[in-house]
Amino acid sequence: MKKFFNYFYLIRPINCLITFVTVLVGGIVIADSNYEMKTLLLASISASLIAAGGNVINDIYDIELDKIVHPERPLSAGSISVTSTKYFYFGLNIVALFFISQTNYLLFIISLIVIVLLFFYASLLKKKFLLSNLTIAFLTGLTFVFAGVAVNNFEMSLIPASFAFLINLIREIVKDTEDLEGDVKFGINSIPRILGLHKTKLIIQILILVFIIITVLPFIFNIYKIEYFVVIMILVNPLLIYSGKLFFQHKNNYEIKKVSRLLKLNMIIGLLAIYLGK
Repeated sequence: MKKFFNYFYLIRPINCLITFVTVLVGGIVIADSNYEMKTLLLASISASLIAAGGNVINDIYDIELDKIVHPERPLSAGSISVTSTKYFYFGLNIVALFFISQTNYLLFIISLIVIVLLFFYASLLKKKFLLSNLTIAFLTGLTFVFAGVAVNNFEMSLIPASFAFLINLIREIVKDTEDLEGDVKFGINSIPRILGLHKTKLIIQILILVFIIITVLPFIFNIYKIEYFVVIMILVNPLLIYSGKLFFQHKNNYEIKKVSRLLKLNMIIGLLAIYLGK
């Protein structure tokens, strides 16, 4: 039973659940009337399994780093073996591809692309300056494209995908600040390590400003209605400004974790804004 919980911990169940809900709710938000709920559910399950696999392969390649940054994780703590974890990783992806093969070829191709990108992110791209952040942000945005394809409304998925890309780019850079000590020791070329903390803070403020500007555009161009604009201006952007202020003034890793959680919450509120305003 203990080993089961170790594997369960390994996949980050909360993150997998968030992926499932993001695709499911994102699909419902993006959809018009012409879609099958079965396809959307299968896409949501597959996406959560692929995300689980991504978390597993990431831990496999990060064992030494996690001994410093996350010593409580099963692999870094030695609670489970690398070999059995690799089998677990392949199993998750095979099951995910089986489910998505019951939908359509385009969703299957996107799933394969995501699996490959997650593997190369963990094994290679994670140590590359900026490229690691862009990869994760791209994959997060692709989640909404995935949902859009599942509900036959690809075009309308591009706006939430763009928002998700940018806010996750911000979040990934914020998280790199938390992992700075381990990045320095293991030669990971993160933005905080290469440019320093002060310049990283300035980059975050610039990205937040860009995000705030682009959130207004769908209302200006009559893509979304007034309900969208109200939620964006009352909740999303003020919360984003507060997150930026907290990050700029942060004194410890606890405050960085708080910023990361607030940015994740902002994604959910943004999705609600799109739903109300479509």
